[in-house]
Amino acid sequence: MVTIDPGHNGGNGAHPREINALVDAGNRRKECDTTGTATDGGYPEAAFTWDLAQRVQQMLQAEGARVVLTRSDNTGWGPCINQRAAIGNLNRSDAAVSLHADGGPAGGRGFHVILPKAVPGLNDAIVAPSERLGRDLADAYAAGTGMPPATYVGRGGLDRRDDLGGLNLSTVPKVFIETGNMRNATDAALLSDPGFRQRAALALTEGISRYLRTS
Repeated sequence: MVTIDPGHNGGNGAHPREINALVDAGNRRKECDTTGTATDGGYPEAAFTWDLAQRVQQMLQAEGARVVLTRSDNTGWGPCINQRAAIGNLNRSDAAVSLHADGGPAGGRGFHVILPKAVPGLNDAIVAPSERLGRDLADAYAAGTGMPPATYVGRGGLDRRDDLGGLNLSTVPKVFIETGNMRNATDAALLSDPGFRQRAALALTEGISRYLRTS
């Protein structure tokens, strides 16, 4: 079982009260969700992640995997970050991947995979398998898309954080991937291109499948 979490939601902006409400993020309280970022041309992160998630779902299912998405459309709001983690947990997923595109500095480009830091008593058990998942995903994404590792965050396309509820609350191996920087003109042009999104989906599918084969 694989859980694919398309970040944000197209209707979040119309529901500020709901998405700004604080929820449990494991070691702190954080907003339920955010609206996400967008390219200078107006292509929203939520639309990007929804499109990419559906492509990955179809490809994984064609390989025989069972796949669940954390949201069913791009017109609603949420689910909240704690609910997104719970979906992967309740489905006892072998791997969970949260899809995003970053809103980094305009002069920086590239992708990075966010790995969970241990939050004692919460996610200790998933740190090591999540790192294996993240490395497989990063290697496949770089090879399959030509997108370079981020120049402005992390190292070698990998970063580690303990402030993300989706990672802190997960009981299954899970990572986030920022597939590129929407605020960078070069990355934005790629992320806005359906052909690139198809290559990205193929690369993500390969990375997830590689992890499942060896875990």
